[in-house]
Amino acid sequence: MNSNLKKKSIAGTAALYRVSIQMVLAFFLYMAYVYLGISIWLILAFGAFTGLIFGKVFCRWICPIGVIMELFMGFGGSDGKFRQMYQYHKIGCPIAWISGALNRFSLFKLKTDASTCISCGLCDKSCYISKIEPEKYSLYKKGKEHPGDAFSCSRCLSCVAACPNGSLSYKVK
Repeated sequence: MNSNLKKKSIAGTAALYRVSIQMVLAFFLYMAYVYLGISIWLILAFGAFTGLIFGKVFCRWICPIGVIMELFMGFGGSDGKFRQMYQYHKIGCPIAWISGALNRFSLFKLKTDASTCISCGLCDKSCYISKIEPEKYSLYKKGKEHPGDAFSCSRCLSCVAACPNGSLSYKVK
């Protein structure tokens, strides 16, 4: 099997797992809100708490609206036509505001090990933030901001899955 094809297959499998987890968690959150009557304030507090520990994970791993946006982003094709739509729904979401602001201070961080990085660029190609603003963000280029610290990074971990030699990780800082 061609190594590039193998890398794409691994990244695709990781993305499928994440979206599957997201759909299950979003379904349970929606059911808890609708059928168990869990307060929206409790959900907001939960989103803020997860933001403090993990960063902006709520949007890409748990949020029911995030599942819908994931589906829309998938329709964008290789040019990512709908990719920027993912940013627009967050404008009115207080959980996105709180957890996005906590990305820089969260306990878990995206880390790049410069000693093992081969500068292949696969991480930037898989990162939606680096694709939207390539002149500002990069996971491996010096002199650019790290997308993992950005307000809009929702810890999808596509960059970690795309790294061919494990130079990227998501762990306690």
